[in-house]
Amino acid sequence: MTDMQALPPQLERLKSAGAVAGALGLAALAVGYAMDPSQFFRSYLFGYLFWICVALGGLALTMIGHQSGGRWALVTRRLAEAAARTLPALALLFVPIALGLGRLYPWAGPEAAHDPLVQQKAAYLNGPFFLGRAALYFAVWSLLAHLTSRWSRQLDGGPDAAVARRLRMLSGGGLVALALTITFMSVDWAMSLDPHWFSTVYGVWFMIGSLLSGLTFVVVVLGLSAAEPPFAGVVGKDDFHDLGKLTFAFLMFWAYISFSQFLIIWSANLPEEIPWYLRRFQGGWEWLILAVVVLHFALPYALLLSQDVKRHASRLRAVAAWILVMRAVDLFWLVAPDSAGHGAHGLHVHWMDVAAWAGLGGLFLFLYALQLKSRPLLPVGEPQIREAMAGAQGGAAALAGGHA
Repeated sequence: MTDMQALPPQLERLKSAGAVAGALGLAALAVGYAMDPSQFFRSYLFGYLFWICVALGGLALTMIGHQSGGRWALVTRRLAEAAARTLPALALLFVPIALGLGRLYPWAGPEAAHDPLVQQKAAYLNGPFFLGRAALYFAVWSLLAHLTSRWSRQLDGGPDAAVARRLRMLSGGGLVALALTITFMSVDWAMSLDPHWFSTVYGVWFMIGSLLSGLTFVVVVLGLSAAEPPFAGVVGKDDFHDLGKLTFAFLMFWAYISFSQFLIIWSANLPEEIPWYLRRFQGGWEWLILAVVVLHFALPYALLLSQDVKRHASRLRAVAAWILVMRAVDLFWLVAPDSAGHGAHGLHVHWMDVAAWAGLGGLFLFLYALQLKSRPLLPVGEPQIREAMAGAQGGAAALAGGHA
């Protein structure tokens, strides 16, 4: 059994707050289910999609780090791995969605029998095949999370060229597998909320959104604990600068994909595609997308142009936290208008939407903190980290001696 590691005080408080938020949020959802089962499933899907995107983003960040070999990847490795290791638990939390297929997706309800277009897609959009694909996605994700964490832990004993090479090879193929599974997952779990609509860019849109969610989450966690052991003296301004540049790059890519899809569909003006955007540009939803454009892209873009913001832990943490919150707003705009309870009468945020996001988020944070405690917070076997930790401990000892 792996010894549990001590967490910095900020992360311990995050774990406690997560446990409380999870308990309250899930209790509220239980009440909500008794009151309105259909709204419960719609809200649960929104909250679930947000937090699984954070976990998948952590898995992607882990494998990108093994491929790139940058120092930013070393200081965030264990934080990203812990997010990825929550995926088996998230597989269990998928059960309510599986039970609510008929209330969530038009192709799974009785009205599908009277829709010729849905009937043409029935070979793909049917309950057993949908659940089988979901099981495959979770199997691939959980296996990748397990192997990357296991082999990374083996490197804590010291450099091992064979294990490092194995991790690079797994990450290369794993990123391809992750891209494919996230693409199909986005089609299954989100795009098929409107089985009449389709987009070839949707999977990429979901992928980059997941990566941005995972990256900003990791930056927030690192920013909270950077001044505490074992990060103190090891994680510096250059590391945050690299993470800030990476956040800026992924934010730009997300904006490019989002605008490209809109421009192509809007200019083509095809009757089978344009209604998806028309629903989102009226009834109050237009204000939400305006908020996304200004607050999800323009404001963080302007802030991340500053070198000072990218190199300052607390400032970058604040920007990352803001982007993470706006990721929830963007995801809500993405999926909610296709739900009868949300989109039929214009923009409407139900209290169960907030409860699902907070309740599942609290549970995710609690599980995440438990995963963090199961391994050292830094990959102590990596030479760069080992030297930095030795220097930090030497500096601390000298400072203590000077005070004595």
